[in-house]
Amino acid sequence: MVDIATRVWNHKWKIDPIVRSLIDTDFYKLLMCQSVFRNRPDTQVTFSLINRTTSVPLATLIDEGELREQLDHVKSLSLTRGESTWLRGNTFYGKRQMFRPDFMEWFEKMRLPDYHLERVGDQYELTFEGSWPEVMLWEISALSVLMELRSRSVLKQMKRFELQVLYARAMTKLWEKIEVLRDVDHLRIADFGTRRRHSFLWQDWAVQAMGEGLGDKFVGTSNCLIAKNRELEAIGTNAHELPMVYAALAKDDAELAQAPYQVLADWHEEHDGNLRVILPDTYGSQGFLENAPDWLAGWTGIRIDSGDPATGAENAIAWWKARGEDPRKKLVIFSDGLDVEKIIELQKQFVGRVQCSFGWGTLLTNDFRGLVPDDQLAPFSLVCKAIKADGRPTVKLSDNANKAMGPAEEIARYKRVFGVTKQQQMDVLV
Repeated sequence: MVDIATRVWNHKWKIDPIVRSLIDTDFYKLLMCQSVFRNRPDTQVTFSLINRTTSVPLATLIDEGELREQLDHVKSLSLTRGESTWLRGNTFYGKRQMFRPDFMEWFEKMRLPDYHLERVGDQYELTFEGSWPEVMLWEISALSVLMELRSRSVLKQMKRFELQVLYARAMTKLWEKIEVLRDVDHLRIADFGTRRRHSFLWQDWAVQAMGEGLGDKFVGTSNCLIAKNRELEAIGTNAHELPMVYAALAKDDAELAQAPYQVLADWHEEHDGNLRVILPDTYGSQGFLENAPDWLAGWTGIRIDSGDPATGAENAIAWWKARGEDPRKKLVIFSDGLDVEKIIELQKQFVGRVQCSFGWGTLLTNDFRGLVPDDQLAPFSLVCKAIKADGRPTVKLSDNANKAMGPAEEIARYKRVFGVTKQQQMDVLV
């Protein structure tokens, strides 16, 4: 097992690039990339870094030259033969050849496009522009780079024994969480923590600890490279990016209203089983479910990613019942801001009523809260979102008003089209 503290102390970052592979990314990103490659390959998209936690001055903490070095390294990456073989030949979600030959041929030749980086005050403006299938693959890498460089900026100030104690405390903290979860009956939990991890080495350690500590209750990781290296299930479905871009491309209000369902119609053509999971909250979950076509009720499940998770699950149960479906046969994936207490609370409330599953993110792979002075390693909310599609602005409303994004006039239009009135305002921890 890697001695993380010693590796950090040596400061030999050349042997520890932050992003080690094009598949050091979330599985859903590759699934979505294939869907985009098939359905909207020529769409031009702009992604932008957004630091929701403005109290964390990234441009003050992170050296611009070091940031460029890491981003340039990501640009240089290509699939290795072993990675290509794994993607082409492995079984994912019970299906062989999940990735089509034409997509794999493209992916094997693909290199990420250029980036634009500029310092604006005490933050960085980081954007990526180009064809959607290429640009979208920057998202997870960009977040991983910024998150880990921020961690490194704090760790550089620490002495050798301080680092040993820090990681011992962090390991103990995580292991104590695992020991609590071990006693939860019928638990199904996966690692969803790539995008805001403390570091690659720490995520890899956390995944191994989850596997040893939870056994069959730990069902896999969203990180493709770790899944490959540790012989685990790669976990993931789809994300808000798809409806955000489809909606931006809509020619009028009628087409806009149908955009979230067109996304899932395209997805339906490619995937079945546990990959047919609805993410309803991009433009408000309640309106989405009320206006959803009947065929969506037959999908396997739903992912709750904003708003009050219990309310979201109760609404899904009521919707399935109204459509003649048995909720006990449906999968509900909780994935927003989870930690042990919330996981246990939701499991107790919904076990036996639905098939519960949990995607545990930042507070699995980056919970260093309270471990250094001034809480300098506490996780913060950093996202990289599609902000334009073919020159048109994207919008996200969410079930939490504090996660909304887009120009004010477009937000007002989307609220009108999707019938969104009052939204919850909840703190965004991560």
